[in-house]
Amino acid sequence: MSEKLASLEKLLRIMDELREKCPWDREQTYESLRNLTIEETYELADAILMKDTEHIKKELGDLLLHLVFYAKIGSEAGAFDIRDVAESIAEKLIFRHPHVFGDTDVQNNPELVKKNWEELKMREGNASVLGGVPASLPAMIKASRIQEKARAVGFDWDERSQVWDKVKEELRELSLEIEAMDREKTEDEFGDLLFSVINAARLYHIDPETALEKTNIKFIRRFKYLESKTLKLGRKLSSMTLDEMNDIWEEAKKMENNQITN
Repeated sequence: MSEKLASLEKLLRIMDELREKCPWDREQTYESLRNLTIEETYELADAILMKDTEHIKKELGDLLLHLVFYAKIGSEAGAFDIRDVAESIAEKLIFRHPHVFGDTDVQNNPELVKKNWEELKMREGNASVLGGVPASLPAMIKASRIQEKARAVGFDWDERSQVWDKVKEELRELSLEIEAMDREKTEDEFGDLLFSVINAARLYHIDPETALEKTNIKFIRRFKYLESKTLKLGRKLSSMTLDEMNDIWEEAKKMENNQITN
């Protein structure tokens, strides 16, 4: 523990020197760091998807630097410092885990933990169960978080298989609006369909953001193979038929399947 604390103290001292002596660090504000923090968070998310522990360690360090940076700015304004930040989260964790630090019985059930968590947040002054969902979250992640929070207070399907009837219903409604060529209503129904599919993913313990990103990566990999193979044939994609491109696409899929099998 002492070695860990020493490393954190070292980082805090470095931050003090940077704010005093580095022209770039000295001029940074909460607002100027905000987009950089978002970028670092996505870089951490990429590293997690790649299962690259060395990269994860690096990106966690970058995020930790941002936390220390914000705390330093706060201390200069006399608003808070790193100790206040740590104390605040420690107190919150103790309050929201009465099954660990108190005598609440959750019967070793993660769902009961989530339910208690949301109830405790309401007692802290949140006007709505959904009040803690950041407005600036990407839409897919926001939809997933909204649904998780609603589930925590019992607003969910009795049986998860029931969600597929909802998905089919939304798909039918979308098809009708597409035929009617009403763009605004079609957009609404697309949103409803996506929301219901995300709901299905949650019920089957699939993170939709991760699932879609893995598909993005897979598509990029196969499309790059298509481009590379086309160049080797002395052709251009723009001059090929869809059937010709599909043949190469299927070739890329077979190669991937063989690599997995081997």
